Amino acid sequence: MDKIRYKQAQKLINEAGKFTGNREVLKKPQEGIIDSKLFGEILNDMMDLEDYILESRPTHYLKKEKAQEFCQQIITIRGQLDVLLGDFGVLEKPDVEGEIKTLSDKYLILIPKSNFKKVLTKFTVDPQKIVVTGVPLEIEDMKKLNPHLPDAALKSIEKKISHVKNDINRKMGQFNLENVLVMVEEDDSGEILAERARELYNAKTVSLGSLKDLTSDEFLKILSGL
Repeated sequence: MDKIRYKQAQKLINEAGKFTGNREVLKKPQEGIIDSKLFGEILNDMMDLEDYILESRPTHYLKKEKAQEFCQQIITIRGQLDVLLGDFGVLEKPDVEGEIKTLSDKYLILIPKSNFKKVLTKFTVDPQKIVVTGVPLEIEDMKKLNPHLPDAALKSIEKKISHVKNDINRKMGQFNLENVLVMVEEDDSGEILAERARELYNAKTVSLGSLKDLTSDEFLKILSGL
């Protein structure tokens, strides 16, 4: 049975590779390594789709909002499958860095620490469109995080906050940007920064367990879903 399936798959790939024009050209598979982490994510995402089947019984009809969610998840899975196929030469590997540059270009990105800036610039994000805050965006938020700070320290932080806000406004004007993206880690300071940025700049926010461990594929997935 496995041999029959292999021959069928090989035939389909060979026939698909003969088509040109608007259709993707599939090549013969080459040697490669299975990205087991990505494969696991695909399986999990596919299992999540089962909820739409169960919730839409018996007709399986989806209203517009649910249809959009369902299709968006399928599009995400399709992109993940393309990456897997690219690893074996069946499809041309996507230009992840090029897509990141295009999608990130419309955002001013706020991050809490400077070490994450190196990660984003490695992903081809324009460094001029990144602001490292280093502090909350309001002095009241600093007091929440550390209520025992002396007045002298608070005054110094207040100056830093003013400088950060001026930098944000200057860059938004300089690059004619209307969108702010805040990327923080899942801790108190990150959540406070994200919440205040939503209030001040109507920012889109992303919270991650660890910013330094973010991969380019994961970042592209985030940008594609905004």
